[in-house]
Amino acid sequence: MPKERAQKKSRVHQQAAQGPRQSQGISFRTEIGQHILKNPAIVTNMVEKAALRPTDVVLEVGPGTGNMTIKLLEKVKKVVACEVDPRMVAEIHKRVQGTPEATKLQMMVGDVLKTDLPFFDVCVANLPYQISSPFVFKLLLHRPFFRCAVLMFQREFAQRLVAQPGDKLYCRLSVNTQLLARVDHLIKVGKNNFRPPPKVESSVVRIEPRNPPPPINFKEWDGLVRICFSRKNKTIGASFRFSKVLEVLEKNYRVSCSVKNVPVPSDFDVKEKVTQLLQAGNFEQKRARSMSIDDFIELLNLFNEAGFHFM
Repeated sequence: MPKERAQKKSRVHQQAAQGPRQSQGISFRTEIGQHILKNPAIVTNMVEKAALRPTDVVLEVGPGTGNMTIKLLEKVKKVVACEVDPRMVAEIHKRVQGTPEATKLQMMVGDVLKTDLPFFDVCVANLPYQISSPFVFKLLLHRPFFRCAVLMFQREFAQRLVAQPGDKLYCRLSVNTQLLARVDHLIKVGKNNFRPPPKVESSVVRIEPRNPPPPINFKEWDGLVRICFSRKNKTIGASFRFSKVLEVLEKNYRVSCSVKNVPVPSDFDVKEKVTQLLQAGNFEQKRARSMSIDDFIELLNLFNEAGFHFM
């Protein structure tokens, strides 16, 4: 009999070990990025890295069961938590019900990418990884400016954010983010710190927007950078010889000339004009993978001054 009781106990423990997708009766939906940060030391570390003030309003995205939310509520004036899953919203309300922190919590139910962000001072979040890129740029283009964001990302995505010219992972994401913000890699986080564990390793990054921002039209900037990184190992000269790129440039050039009442020569050759510009600026043989932000700014100014735009 003692052996049988021991076996039953063992089976219960085994089921608990095999069922990491559930917590307090809640099953987690990994298809929408629900990987709950369960290590309290990492939660505390992220909150500390945010350098919160008692008067702060904090935006949290994807709060899950509220492990981070509870810590934030202890530190600040107000937490606005955006959660797409109503079950998680109910769980967080249950955790704060009857506590002094309950009045400091505002829940927003819905997709954060389709929601107008409220005013906030700091953003702290263990993000669903599939929204990482669009959320970063929604954040960086948000006004009024926030002070900083401390965010959990997939490790490779975090490495792309902080990559420098010449690095293997240096890409359009690196350039666009670093134009608008200072980005620092803070800590590495193993997959076993989550329930259920994701398939990838993670990292925490701090993003501090540049205020004031650079005097550059971001849509036009991104248009240029997109062309340059479409074949990042090719030369800039080669990237600007594609017929579709030249067609768009010529169309925009003619519109610009029309607005300024500048006649376009009958023998205008867009390919020849672009090649001359790149040669004059010493960009024809450069490659996007090794160009700095200052290089891209110089290249954009070169095109703009000649009447070429990327919108």
